[in-house]
Amino acid sequence: MDRDILVDQLDALLQHAFMETLAYFSVAVLALILFLALFEMVTRYTTWTQIKAGNVAVAMAVSGKIFGICNVFRYAIELKNDSMYVAFGWASYGFVLLLAAYYIFEFLTPVFKVDEALEQDNRAVGFISLTLSVALSYVIGASIH
Repeated sequence: MDRDILVDQLDALLQHAFMETLAYFSVAVLALILFLALFEMVTRYTTWTQIKAGNVAVAMAVSGKIFGICNVFRYAIELKNDSMYVAFGWASYGFVLLLAAYYIFEFLTPVFKVDEALEQDNRAVGFISLTLSVALSYVIGASIH
């Protein structure tokens, strides 16, 4: 099958609201899994092991990351006149900014290490981490156009 024909068929499918929603949902879930895996690589603890053990601070920090990533995707999807590729590009850029915010948070707290505090179930640090991710996702999202 010719590439142009395939692209035309995919574009035709995406003209239907149900298919478009399914496509954005699928891409967002896959990106969320990818971005969370990348966050996992930069933390010093194992996120899901900590959550399984009942570490609320880590659960709050991860919840903020999940909300932040999905919120940036929400703004990227609102660009209805652009393609899914553009939306994914903006969401990826937003993720990079959220990752940078994680490092800035670590830099701005010289009296303790964020990862260590989260691993020790310091819920105050977990709450601040959650709040930063959510708040900055709105700033990032508002700038997407």
